[in-house]
Amino acid sequence: MRFMVIMYPGPAAETGALPEEKDLAEMGKFNEELVKAGVLLGGEGLHPSSKGARIRFPAGGKPTVSDGPFSEAKEIVGGFWMIQVKSKQEAIDWMKRCPATRGEMIELRQVFEAEDFAPSDPSGELRAAEQRLREQVAAKK
Repeated sequence: MRFMVIMYPGPAAETGALPEEKDLAEMGKFNEELVKAGVLLGGEGLHPSSKGARIRFPAGGKPTVSDGPFSEAKEIVGGFWMIQVKSKQEAIDWMKRCPATRGEMIELRQVFEAEDFAPSDPSGELRAAEQRLREQVAAKK
């Protein structure tokens, strides 16, 4: 099963300052462990929300765009990992090893797989279309 692991680094991430070299080295070591274990599928840090935008889709209305920064710094995503593990507990065990030490928070969210939609797709057409898209994306790498 795949999990999106979302890092909420707190207000410090909104300053735009890069982490100290020591902190980057510790995170790099953690990421290497994930790679060696065959767990890490991808992951990146993100620029502060001041460089981003949010697009809202109100019911029955037109999309609206709000430029960052966003007010609730404790709810700002600072980075992510995509991991593949055998269970939610394994995901938790891995992320508890993350070298976060400055009040960060990590959220784990399981990723839907095509099989999860089988009850809503009895013919299998939607799942087959999804598989074709995944193959096209993989071919472009």
